Amino acid sequence: MSDYDYDLFVIGGGSGGVRAARIAATHGARVGIAEEYRYGGTCVIRGCVPKKLFVYASKFSEEFEDAEGFGWTVGERGFSWQKLIAAKDQEITRLEGIYRRNLEKTDVEVHDSRAVIEGAHTVRLLTTGQKITAKHILVAVGASPNVDTDLQGAEHVITSNEAFHLAELPDRIVVAGGGYIAVEFAGIFNGLGVETTLIYRGEEILRGFDQDLRTTVRQEMEKKGIRVIREDTFSRIEKRSDGSLVGHTKGGLELKADQIMFAIGRNPHTRELGLEKAGVDMDASGAIKVSADSRTNVASIYAVGDVTNRANLTPVAIREGHAFADTVFGDNPWTVDHSLIATAVFSQPEMGTVGLTQDQALERTPNLDIYKSSFRPMKHTLSGRDEKMLMKMIVDADSQKVLGVHIVGPDAGELAQILGVTLQMGATKADFDKTIAVHPTAAEELVTMREPTERLRG
Repeated sequence: MSDYDYDLFVIGGGSGGVRAARIAATHGARVGIAEEYRYGGTCVIRGCVPKKLFVYASKFSEEFEDAEGFGWTVGERGFSWQKLIAAKDQEITRLEGIYRRNLEKTDVEVHDSRAVIEGAHTVRLLTTGQKITAKHILVAVGASPNVDTDLQGAEHVITSNEAFHLAELPDRIVVAGGGYIAVEFAGIFNGLGVETTLIYRGEEILRGFDQDLRTTVRQEMEKKGIRVIREDTFSRIEKRSDGSLVGHTKGGLELKADQIMFAIGRNPHTRELGLEKAGVDMDASGAIKVSADSRTNVASIYAVGDVTNRANLTPVAIREGHAFADTVFGDNPWTVDHSLIATAVFSQPEMGTVGLTQDQALERTPNLDIYKSSFRPMKHTLSGRDEKMLMKMIVDADSQKVLGVHIVGPDAGELAQILGVTLQMGATKADFDKTIAVHPTAAEELVTMREPTERLRG
């Protein structure tokens, strides 16, 4: 009989923690898990899933307009924010139920409580005060939205958490930030008819992505009526007697709004978790330092997902959780490769990307062939919408290996998924060239770009 209550105790019921718990249990481990809010974590409850539902909702305004170019007469239409919220909530409740049932099916013991670490092998449930021992502890508590608490008037702003539960759809909103969350919500609110402004401190939005994609997405957002302010930040937020807000910027602007949303990054959710008591090392941001196999400096404590600040994406957390469980409990050690991750930004237009950006590729080799094509999607030849699609391929000129593929346009995220497979397999430009095109599709452009638009040589 073990000296511990569990072989594994997981703190955090998001995608990474739940996957680790389930896989460990299937390997025969006795597993417990604690979640202080709702099972499913950020992605399911207040992140990727509800956000994409909102993206779908926001696109109908353009779909109605585009239909006329195809012979449709669209009658009177209206939108109910309350109906969207209710439908979203119903779907999230359904998904949370699935997460719970999947844990129960694998005999994972579920605790609805915040859990904190008391030592290398001990956690405490705050709802009951119960202390639980475990041979291994996995921290998978994710991250939470960052708000500049030093900013005067910061108490008046919302984050993505609150945006999913607003009682009323605002007439005007200002979104602060230039990352994918800020850009996606700007598109959502704009599509739902809200007067939308995006303010970002940098020279261009979507830092970390390929420069051509960053510029293209921003230009297309502006075409859709989103006001994008760059190289400026808030100096203070003023709330007026009528309840409206005014965001005063360092550049001297006064941005009037009904809501001001901050999407300026996320911080690992490690405050008051007891990690210091156990001696777990963290960096300046509060992220838990881990090795490639997700182990902390304390041998019995591991961490996966956004709390480690490696690659903050739900599928990455799931892979990390699975790798941890297989390694520790399944006698099948493996680690996650973070170097090649396909991802999508559900901006409007959508962005899909896999592999290196042009700047990153230049750090590896000065000899690159760049293939780039910008064109109007076939749908818009009849809709008349002024929207461009961009496809860009970055190739090592010496080996002809494809280093990165980046797309802006309809279904870019869907394309990125299969492109991730090809790059993972080490595809060359010749592999793309000898692939027969699927016609008529936008994706055929990927296999018909023959001559580089730019040759870079060191």
